[in-house]
Amino acid sequence: MRAQPKASHFIDGDYVEDTDGTPFESVYSLTGETIARLHEATPAIIERAMAAAARAQKEWATWAPVARARVLHKAAEIIRERNQALSELETLDTAKPLQETLVADATSGADAIEWFSSIAATMGGSSVPLGGDFVYTVREPLGVCVGIGAWNYPMQIACWKSAPALACGNAMVFKPSEMTPLTALKLAEIYMEAGAPKGLFNVVQGMGRTGAALTTHAATAKVSLTGSVQTGANVFKAAAGGMRHVTMELGGKSPILVFDDADLENAISGAILGNFYSAGQICSNGTRVFVQEGIKDRFLERLAERAATIRMGDPMDPAIHMGPLISKAQHEKVMGYIETGRSEGARLVCGGHVPTIEGFADAPFVAATVFADVTDDMTIAREEIFGPVMSVLTFETEAEAVARANGTPFGLAAGVFTSDVTRAHRVAGALDAGITWINTYNLTPVEAPFGGVKESGFGRENGHAAIEFYSQLKTIHVGLTPVESPY
Repeated sequence: MRAQPKASHFIDGDYVEDTDGTPFESVYSLTGETIARLHEATPAIIERAMAAAARAQKEWATWAPVARARVLHKAAEIIRERNQALSELETLDTAKPLQETLVADATSGADAIEWFSSIAATMGGSSVPLGGDFVYTVREPLGVCVGIGAWNYPMQIACWKSAPALACGNAMVFKPSEMTPLTALKLAEIYMEAGAPKGLFNVVQGMGRTGAALTTHAATAKVSLTGSVQTGANVFKAAAGGMRHVTMELGGKSPILVFDDADLENAISGAILGNFYSAGQICSNGTRVFVQEGIKDRFLERLAERAATIRMGDPMDPAIHMGPLISKAQHEKVMGYIETGRSEGARLVCGGHVPTIEGFADAPFVAATVFADVTDDMTIAREEIFGPVMSVLTFETEAEAVARANGTPFGLAAGVFTSDVTRAHRVAGALDAGITWINTYNLTPVEAPFGGVKESGFGRENGHAAIEFYSQLKTIHVGLTPVESPY
């Protein structure tokens, strides 16, 4: 076993094991090797984690904001110092190429923690003069926050959730995906090393029932989930039973609109990154690419040429662009969608097969796949595939493109490629999406809020907006004049 942690859980500042929990494995999908064996959290583990978090939160909330900021800033520094090791561990856990994890996983998590460290030191309320009396507000922590992560960006998600939570004075109990359980444990170590009080950030492992137990626990004040729409609906409903705060970052079927005046190479770059980065396993991917009729042929020809240059193979090789999918089950799902695309009449432009990778014959690779002549009613244009499968649709007018782009229950992201700045902003304003990119795609700076609308979620992560979802305002009215009463 290449990445076995000291124990399955991290609670109250140290590793904790309870072998009564259901065992499960972390598997490196490239080789099928089990890299770690862990146990699901038992009720005793969950109670221990929640109690530790509740105790630590009370202490943490009394710290001066600048003292909390120092801890967060130190944690960000440690992550950057250990980026190589953390990235290699993330690659083992996810099978994403090291070329990606070195720049997009732990480092982006460090960016978030560092940015929120500056927010922690400056958070405050406001005052409202009322003539004689006046009102002021203070921003208070919610209490114990539960974070539930997804398997595609385990370290980044753990940081994106914990950074604003801790900056606002909360504690967190985090459950990573059972498919990628390892790097959250390292983050817990780092927070302790940076000076956080024991119990401030705890990690418990498990499946859906563990998430459900955390969501409905009496000590839980807020739940932040990254996951599927169905999981989000279940968690949202359970959290509502206790009037808990929620942030839901869910799935998508995001559109990219490419107008005939767009820079063709730039638009193709955006479409490639929005479909094939992380082997297509990104919630905000622009998997419906709407191309204006006049440039369709040129777009498809050049897209196929560039897709053919994608290097697939061992994710630990820094030269590799795309690794295998997260699991054989995900591989079967994606290949099923490809077959459905064929059977429903979409035209295969490139890919659509399992490539032969020397030395890794059984690994769950899928070639970068592009379908053309896709219509809005096809399954591959309606359902989230979560693999390297791009659907290219054509349009004639702007109004048509916007209407069809919005014709989905999802609303996470969107992209617009055009040289007409007026049209760019007009279309961006008309699209139903939590984030829309103009002449770029899938950039998520921590300074900017990220989240969806419609079935793609509720609430925002990152940016100043995240503070609203990890804190609450208290209004205090100060009376400076005698109280008037008719009685």
